[in-house]
Amino acid sequence: MTDYIRRILDARVYDAAVTTPLDPMPRLSARLGREVLLKREDLQPVFSFKIRGAMNKIARLSPEARAAGVLCASAGNHAQGVALSARQLGAQAVVVMPQTTPSIKVDAVRRHGAEVVLHGETFDEAYAHARALEAERGLTFVHPYDDPDVIAGQGTVGMEILHQHTGPIEAVFVPIGGGGLAAGVASYVKFLHPETKVIGVEPADAASMKAALAAGERVILDRVGLFADGAAVRQAGEETFRICRELLDGVLVADTDELCAAIKDIYEDQRVIAEPAGALALAGLKLWVAEHGGGRGGALVAIHSGANMNFDRLRHVAERAELGEAREMLLAVTIPEEPGSYRRFVGLLGNRTVTEFNYRYAAGSEAHVFVGLTLNDARREKPVLITALESQGYRTLDLSDNETAKLHVRYMVGGRAAGLKDERLFRFEFPERPGALLRFLEGVGRTWNITAFHYRNHGADYGRVLAGLQVPVADDAAFAARLRELGYPFEEETANPAYKLFLAG
Repeated sequence: MTDYIRRILDARVYDAAVTTPLDPMPRLSARLGREVLLKREDLQPVFSFKIRGAMNKIARLSPEARAAGVLCASAGNHAQGVALSARQLGAQAVVVMPQTTPSIKVDAVRRHGAEVVLHGETFDEAYAHARALEAERGLTFVHPYDDPDVIAGQGTVGMEILHQHTGPIEAVFVPIGGGGLAAGVASYVKFLHPETKVIGVEPADAASMKAALAAGERVILDRVGLFADGAAVRQAGEETFRICRELLDGVLVADTDELCAAIKDIYEDQRVIAEPAGALALAGLKLWVAEHGGGRGGALVAIHSGANMNFDRLRHVAERAELGEAREMLLAVTIPEEPGSYRRFVGLLGNRTVTEFNYRYAAGSEAHVFVGLTLNDARREKPVLITALESQGYRTLDLSDNETAKLHVRYMVGGRAAGLKDERLFRFEFPERPGALLRFLEGVGRTWNITAFHYRNHGADYGRVLAGLQVPVADDAAFAARLRELGYPFEEETANPAYKLFLAG
């Protein structure tokens, strides 16, 4: 740890990075009953803390190495940090990005003067190509997190926090992707204030550090979610894992809805929009307060790590924020298909605000309604309302945590196909690039009939698709082999109750 303290104190980050403010969060503080402070790394020149580590690494190179040039593999904030830092120091930067990288990210890197090399369809392919170029062209590779100079550069965030808040700090919450920021901040904070907790926060669908700490060694996740793409790392770094295992007081995980709620909290207090990974720390802070309550009374600090948000994602964030804050619930309610049934049902909802109400007539004695409601406290009010509905004979299913219902079914209610046989339902992740849909259709559509299809753009590199296909039992083995060949991540949802209630024939 002493070695890292020296490195952090001697870090050369401010030729490109700036000292960011530690801002109060008055609205959230009042709601939680705790002093909440937000470290504003979104105010860096590239809107992310990544410039600190990149700058320190490149500044520490010998003049000969800088003259030869640097490179990295990244489709996100690290790429911009390397490009801008290299330009500030007079070095040429090469950034290898997957061919699927959206043009807005490619253009942002080129504006900082870097040479962009598009290679492969995945980050792993781009990374391998970058390491090949490193040897071929005599360039220095700048790792996004697993490098002592990068870790030390990120550690200056912790140094600034302790300079800016001289009162007691109970806990600092740090987002984790590969772990560079967490390792650097924990090294500095724990050296000066060992009583202050340093807690990492990861996306629930990309929790590689939490898995590594549980296993006692680094593990490789089979797959990672893409919503918080700035922290979607399949394996924690070797050096970062070593430091985090020694110094972190724990790692929390936040799901998509909790991230969306944290993005909304940051907007309401600061009038800025965080990217999903940028809101991780605050989401974790809220989870920690919900579990630990009042605590010792010191401040709680969350690091807002980045604001490179795709505008198209805002619709998705707005839809999910109320669920993440437990202020909205989604229900599937079965009511009699008879006159007056709706009036009685709505009467039981009382004065609650209805956010959506989806229904389509289907022959039979029962109707299924998909309804969204705004509540003051869904965790407390949900069981009361569900009990009231069921006591009146309305079968009720809570869909608030059903990902397929939230992403797809709510937009497809009424699309039944009576008499349809052998239908199976799947969720796929499609890369957002030309030809992805055609590849899917050529892979499965020529052999098996597509019975349902729903897609919405969420502003990410990957789209989320719900597809129904007619697959006779005799074709199971051939169909499974075709899906493996296609290579798109998927989950089967045929047994999902939302599908059975609203879409199945």
